[in-house]
Amino acid sequence: MAQATLDTILAATRRRVAELRPRASELERRAAQAPAPPRFADALKGPLVGVIAEVKRRSLSAGAIAPGLDPVAHAAAYARGGAVAISVLTDEPHFGGSLEDLERVAREVPVPALRKDFILDELQLLEARGAGASGVLLIVRAVTPARLRDLARTAGALGLGVLVEVHTELELDAALAAEPTAVGVNSRDLATFAVDLGLALRLVARVPHGIPAVAESGIEGRADVERFAAAGADLVLVGTSVARTTDPASSVRALVGVPRKSR
Repeated sequence: MAQATLDTILAATRRRVAELRPRASELERRAAQAPAPPRFADALKGPLVGVIAEVKRRSLSAGAIAPGLDPVAHAAAYARGGAVAISVLTDEPHFGGSLEDLERVAREVPVPALRKDFILDELQLLEARGAGASGVLLIVRAVTPARLRDLARTAGALGLGVLVEVHTELELDAALAAEPTAVGVNSRDLATFAVDLGLALRLVARVPHGIPAVAESGIEGRADVERFAAAGADLVLVGTSVARTTDPASSVRALVGVPRKSR
């Protein structure tokens, strides 16, 4: 099978969104009836670099990571280790995730749950809210700037925090225009899947004071957290290095406790 690209992933996502349209009323009802989740914004505060730990079974770059991962057991261990929030991949074709993973984690783990997916449509926001998510990831490269702003506004109206992901300086400008809860700086280029920590360190430093900056991808150990902290990162989102371990609580615990530095 050919390597998936961002374009093929987005095409598959559009097909999934089309399948949701007949269920729009049901999704609206579920979102309206869902209890209020923990506030995503509250998890982003504090004097230490927060760790958002990710539930993931596989990735495009690494392939299979933890095919048999139990999302609740892993997420609960992350929380015991000090994670301030849990990122749950819900894309099934490429990452092995599901909306059910999100529902279970949001229901059974007390820290905020972030839906990480390729979100293109308001129906996916309703899905996230109905599943108990506290926040959603929006990717600048996946939508137009106007669409990004619309999605961010709708998410906010639903009570969802918004983490907007960027990889370049131009994308950072678009992210800031969407008035996000936080900006995620992804070290990985979604076009090539190459990791450039140097670029990410420079972009983190450019996120304005007052907007939490989240460093994403390529974080393997405490030294990486310290490097991003020195650049001004307020949080790190860590996936593969904690998802693949047999002791996720200890793996997260090894990353927490790094003081934040001002930008």
